[in-house]
Amino acid sequence: MHTLTVKIQDSVFQEFLNFVSKRKKNIEITKDKNLELDPYFYERQEQLHQDLEEIESGTAEMISHNDMWSNINNHLDTIKC
Repeated sequence: MHTLTVKIQDSVFQEFLNFVSKRKKNIEITKDKNLELDPYFYERQEQLHQDLEEIESGTAEMISHNDMWSNINNHLDTIKC
């Protein structure tokens, strides 16, 4: 079995459902809760996996802990009233 995401224009939605209902032995329709909550869920998930792979392989561009806090403190100094 294969899983696909299908985007259907409103104008042909009912026609699509009719088509699927005639073949319901071979086609299952389910709502993906992840996409209902976040339409970019799978793109974000893929980016996260890629980021983790880069960190684990050592190819991710990283800054030191001290440099990070220095950058934060410099930024905070620019916005102090």
